[in-house]
Amino acid sequence: MYPEHLVAPMRMDLTSAGFQELKSAAEVDNHLKDHKGTTLMVINSVCGCAAGAARPGVKFAINNSDKKPNNLTTVFAGVDQEAVAKAREYTLPYPPSSPSIALFKDGELVHFVERHHIEGRNAEMIGRHLVEVFNEYC
Repeated sequence: MYPEHLVAPMRMDLTSAGFQELKSAAEVDNHLKDHKGTTLMVINSVCGCAAGAARPGVKFAINNSDKKPNNLTTVFAGVDQEAVAKAREYTLPYPPSSPSIALFKDGELVHFVERHHIEGRNAEMIGRHLVEVFNEYC
């Protein structure tokens, strides 16, 4: 588990952009179970591709899309283990992946960006992909 002082700026990178942190399994369940509308969930990470591509990519998408998810949420891999484990139940059949980006509609997973789709791509590429996804589902 990573120390809080190390991950605090990485958390703030998303929370300052309007993302709500879900820190427990109950918070994940309460948000996604029987939920109406769309939710973007970022499974955050301390790795370089989270800092260089995933987090900036989702912020690019939010700032450059006419259609947006109703809710922006995040869980932090390696820190909020219970919340991440529950989030990963909702992202099945995809294997655990962090960072990753999930879009839910009415509590059901409709799109998932795995780590291997983030690595090697820049933030704008990820952001433009998410804009297309938002246009389709939001």
